[in-house]
Amino acid sequence: MERDIEKRTLRKITWRIVPFIMLLYFIAYIDRVNIGFASLTMKDDLGFTASILGFGAGIFFWGYFLFEVPSNIALHKVGARLWIARVMLTWGLISGAMAFVQGTTSFYVIRFLLGAAEAGFFPGIILYLSYWFPAKHRAGVTAFFMAAAPISTALGSPLSAALLEMHGFWGLAGWKWMFLLEAIPAVVLGVVVFFYMTDRPQQARWLQDDEREWLVKVMEEENAGKAKHSGHSILRGLADFRVIALSLIYFGTSAGLYTLGIWAPQIIKQLGMSSMTVGVLNAIPPLVSVVAMVIWSRHSDRTRERTWHVVLPCLAAAVGLVIAGNSNGVIGLIAALTLVNVGISCAKPPLWSMPTMFLSGAAAATGIATINSIGNLGGFVGPAMIGWVKDKTGSFSGGLYFVAGLLVLSATLALILSLAQKVKPSTNEVAAH
Repeated sequence: MERDIEKRTLRKITWRIVPFIMLLYFIAYIDRVNIGFASLTMKDDLGFTASILGFGAGIFFWGYFLFEVPSNIALHKVGARLWIARVMLTWGLISGAMAFVQGTTSFYVIRFLLGAAEAGFFPGIILYLSYWFPAKHRAGVTAFFMAAAPISTALGSPLSAALLEMHGFWGLAGWKWMFLLEAIPAVVLGVVVFFYMTDRPQQARWLQDDEREWLVKVMEEENAGKAKHSGHSILRGLADFRVIALSLIYFGTSAGLYTLGIWAPQIIKQLGMSSMTVGVLNAIPPLVSVVAMVIWSRHSDRTRERTWHVVLPCLAAAVGLVIAGNSNGVIGLIAALTLVNVGISCAKPPLWSMPTMFLSGAAAATGIATINSIGNLGGFVGPAMIGWVKDKTGSFSGGLYFVAGLLVLSATLALILSLAQKVKPSTNEVAAH
């Protein structure tokens, strides 16, 4: 009987929550990395060098870093419905303001403000999932949510390329149209979030009474189990050494992810492709990675193993970056970028299943936000370094090798964390082993 209730409840909350948060992340990720496509023509209009583009694209993460923890604490206190709505409205408006960039200073300022506005969205959703899904199901659900990032690249690449073709319409450059039109869905969805999301299982009137009672009971038991191993305080989430270790592991994966998001279009473009061809080719690697991510994460949930499900993909992505740095043909380059996409996409869901195994309450809010804010500084370091190396050497290769080294470091740290046996198992799940 209880097994039947569990299946019904999980199916219902999955269909209610997961497609919607995937849509939100889909829009968020497009607004975060569409600078990669805008730069194909924007750099010439504004006279930007590769270093300026890399730094400006990456400065987004300084705003993210500074406001991430406060934002997630606010979400924990006021509820996901109100806070995610606020996040989406502000980032949509600021993303649209990118169309009015006039030079280097305004470029840097708006990218920083976009990061500050979006701070709290991703860790907020990770925290939100920990309210609704038991730990043993979380990596798989997280994988579906995170699949929105490669899907947004796959669908957003040809869309962004097509919008660039609007150049001259009503006297506006194509990249201006791209920023304006791609910002609208975030603003609209910000309003939808306010009316659609439910903060906690206790408030889920769309569940039957027995389903709601089962879910509340299971999640309370899980939180009680975590409380035996660590506290719920804000300080605990900031001070736990496992949080710092996971932040550094995530740093490498973020450097890889945003290297792809920001620079892959230009890396492909240098082979002499048109913008539309670049858009089509850039869609291939993330499409493959979506399938791999879901399969890999389900295997992680089934085996209840996390460490090797992070280590192996990080190493695979590192190999892909090295190959990409040495590729001179289209087939070899796209194959290498596909390996990088698969590796980075597969590493993230198992990694994000770790912090909520030993943190709950306010500690989980601050811990997840800390991991995301520190880790996402890799999204500054990777793109900025590649832009700097490109200006110095005329090649992307050195920067790609640098990011590959960061991914090897992530894999090494994951192994060290596991060997130290400091990630304690919760009552529902065996931690990385």
